[in-house]
Amino acid sequence: MEEALRQQPADVLKVVLFGPESTGKTTLARDLAEHYQTSWVPEYAREYLQDKWDREHKACEPEDLLPIAIGQMRLENTLARKANRLLICDTDLLETKVYSEVYYLGYCDPVLERAALRNAYDLYFLTGIDVPWQADDLRDKPDEREGMFVTFRQALEENNRRFIILEGSREERLQKAIIHIDKLLVP
Repeated sequence: MEEALRQQPADVLKVVLFGPESTGKTTLARDLAEHYQTSWVPEYAREYLQDKWDREHKACEPEDLLPIAIGQMRLENTLARKANRLLICDTDLLETKVYSEVYYLGYCDPVLERAALRNAYDLYFLTGIDVPWQADDLRDKPDEREGMFVTFRQALEENNRRFIILEGSREERLQKAIIHIDKLLVP
């Protein structure tokens, strides 16, 4: 189980888009991947949970978190081998850990927690809540965005993750992210 949650060695820079739901992470991941002509890792939880919702009309349950984490790492490890110097991750296991603790009264499976804290990334972009909320089948905290942003920021700070806050328009976020990634890509 723990091996399935481990990052495989890859000779690429890894950047994570991190933050509350409906803050533009997927849009920015696509934009950055296009700009850098590289791969981006989609959020496996969306596919997994949308399928569950469509089949059973059920939301995420604690027993879903390890399969989601395993699927996320499988995608990341596969796409890291195909990436061009840079891999854009729409999420990571630390985000899964945060959601677990928020939804399940502070609980996170110890296997997931260990992997979330062990896996390493070069930079996080914490996406701000200054974009309009977009509802869908899976999003359920439109009135808790500010508190969720604080929770995500605390997770990055408490785990000594290097991060930049992205706010503003789609273009402003993209340009700020490019400036910071370019600094990392310079040999």
